[in-house]
Amino acid sequence: MSDLPESVDITEEGPREGFQIEPGPISTERKIALIDALSATGLKRIQVASFVNPKMVPGWADAEAVVAGFTPREGVEYIALWFNPAGLQRTLAFKDRLTVKGSITVSASEAFSLKNLNRDHAGQIEAMRKHVAAHQAAGVPVNRISLMAAFGCNFSGDVTVAQSLAALAGAMALAKETGCTIEKIAIADSMGWANPAQVERVVGAVRERYPDQRIGLHLHDTRGMAVACAHAGLRLGVREYDATAGGLGGCPFAAHPGAPGNIATEELVFLCEELGVRTGVDVEALLAASALAEEIVGHALPSAMLRGGGLGSYRARARAA
Repeated sequence: MSDLPESVDITEEGPREGFQIEPGPISTERKIALIDALSATGLKRIQVASFVNPKMVPGWADAEAVVAGFTPREGVEYIALWFNPAGLQRTLAFKDRLTVKGSITVSASEAFSLKNLNRDHAGQIEAMRKHVAAHQAAGVPVNRISLMAAFGCNFSGDVTVAQSLAALAGAMALAKETGCTIEKIAIADSMGWANPAQVERVVGAVRERYPDQRIGLHLHDTRGMAVACAHAGLRLGVREYDATAGGLGGCPFAAHPGAPGNIATEELVFLCEELGVRTGVDVEALLAASALAEEIVGHALPSAMLRGGGLGSYRARARAA
């Protein structure tokens, strides 16, 4: 099947996902500077902070200061990450600046669930039951399911389509039980195991089982396959993607230090635009923001486009000649 969408929606997760894994401290001011730079690129959704236990993720001990400090831009939606009622309450304190919606999170790999969340499948469903109740009590909609480790796991090996569907079935059953209207299934390659054929199999199976759901992809570039996997997703008509400027980030619980992070936002934008799929993003402004991200973290980021740049200037020179 080849059915490229006319446009895609990209969620920029660089500030949150990127800074949480950096070993050295990054100042609040520099985090804010990157958020403000990304806000000027045409991106419509930016994940700006993580309201999590600072003992577990010390890089986000300043979440409140960051969210209070960036300059909101009209037409841009700002979101945050949280995992428990305490994090939800911290997020709700900024509901005038953040869009607050809940998610049911499950893992296709029980080993990853134990490592990442300290819970087996049954324990995670029970935790999500309480999670949903806390959101409903606060008047926060829960309309998304996030499926982690959908393609493979550093702790248990290959993940089958059947395992992914079983985890989704548990999440869907919980949504029905609690009266949640699910609108989107986000499929995550949490540890960079995916290849294009797997994307076709998993997305195809999920779409066949849940034809009314929007599907999103969260791709890691651990082995340089993220752009290829995104291309597979585009050919399947997937319109929603997570990405990080410069390829910031990585999963701190994946036991793979030094691995690249998410698909680089500029590489995803370049792929889409070259295929005629609209993103609404100014790639040159995005490259400048990614260069700023690289300066902030103080080491090279994995994005090839930070080295090679875009094609706009070359095309302009060719036209002029």
